[in-house]
This record gives sequence, C-alpha cells and structure tokens, in this order.
Amino acid sequence: MVSYDHRPIDVSDKRVVVVGGTSGIGQAIAMGFATEGADVIATSRDEQKVERTAAALEERGARTTRITCDVTDRASLDEVRSRAEDLFGGVDVVVASQGAISRERIETISEEEWRHVTNVALDGVRRVLQSLLPALDDGASVINISSMAARLALAELPAYAAAKGGVEAFTRASAKELAPEIRVNAIAPGFIITPQNEEVYAPGTPKRQLIDERTPLGRVAEREEIVGPALFLASDAASYVTGEVFTVDGGFADSAF
Repeated sequence: MVSYDHRPIDVSDKRVVVVGGTSGIGQAIAMGFATEGADVIATSRDEQKVERTAAALEERGARTTRITCDVTDRASLDEVRSRAEDLFGGVDVVVASQGAISRERIETISEEEWRHVTNVALDGVRRVLQSLLPALDDGASVINISSMAARLALAELPAYAAAKGGVEAFTRASAKELAPEIRVNAIAPGFIITPQNEEVYAPGTPKRQLIDERTPLGRVAEREEIVGPALFLASDAASYVTGEVFTVDGGFADSAF
C-alpha cells in the first residue's frame, strides 16, 4: 500500500505580513490568518485603519505591530521588513494586496493616472517582494492578489487590467527564480463585495443582475471567500504549488453564457 503523508491546511504559528491588509480583501485575509493562529502584520498608508486592524488582530490572539507603509516608497517597505524581523525573527508568508483602480477609458486616461495605477498595483508588488525577500525563510510563501481583469476584456479598466496582467506574469517569473526555497503564487478574485464597491454590486442593480446571471454559482462573492485559497497557498498543503494563478470567481471567467 502506498503511504501518504497528509499535510493539512495549517497556518498556526506562521509569521505573516499583509500589505494592503487594512481594508477589503487584504483585511479579510489578515483576519483569516489571525483566526487560524498566525501572527500578522497588516499594513497600509492609513494610520487609523492600521490601528483598528491591529486591535482586531490582537483580539484574535495574533502578535502584531502598528506600522504604515507606502508601496511606492521602497524605504517604507524596508521599514516594514525591519519591524517584522524585530517582532517575529523572520517572515513565512507575504501577501501583496494593495491596489489602485481607474475607470478611465484608453482614449481619456492621463499619463499621471496610468502611472499611478501601475505604480501601485504592479510596481508595488515588485517592491513588496524585493523588500521582504531578505526576511523570508526557506519554505516561505508569497501570495500576490491579481484579478480576473488580467485575462477578461472588461471595458474602462485598461490601466488596471494591464497592471494585473503584469502581476500574473511577474508571479510566474519570480516563482521560477526563487524556487525551490520560496513559492510564489497569485489569487485572481472575480466580483467581490467590499466596502468600496457594495453600492455598485447592490442587489437589484443591472450590473449585479448581469453578474449573477452569468456566474455559474449565481452570485457575487463575499471578501471572506478569498481567505480559504490564501490559507491553502500559505500552508504546507500547497508545498508543490508555485507559479500558479488561483482563480476564485464562481466560474464567471470560463462560463460561455
């Protein structure tokens, strides 16, 4: 009989840094890790959100610290790494969940707006990895948050789609370079309800109806539904998974109708 050494989805005692972890999907992921026994630093530019999120993480038993960061500033991210090393001694999981979006069409988007979106959503992912890399121990997991906009034709999102397509290419390239010591994967969420878009996806609106009708699972997702895939990719259960983009969209992208 072939033996199988089962590896459960266990992130207890993992040392986690979630950049963009004080709102939306990133905050849900940070809370999910803390609930499952990990120590978590959730950081963003907003000092008040950092404070509130840190307090919530501590309520779940996580060791944490309060530090803001700006992903357009490498020195700011280096300070996050230094603080994580001081507190944890190293880092096991990095989640790059920061984002910037523009709904300007290609014929109207300005140079400034294009550069802002790509600087945060694409170059920021590269800076996060470069800054945190020295703190990552062998076996560490990096999780970049992409979007199904990276591979679907969605109007009025040219800068965002280009940035997220770059995130997925960067994920594959960095996974190749950093293997076998470090695994790098991405999660591509579909339509997710967050505090920033709950009015856009409100029940009964034409956009919500269209999404629900096309999605095989018949609904948009809650941000907490991205937590499970993140926990899996961070755990030893995903020890043979790297360079992958984990799509979490209820079947939307691959549905013909």
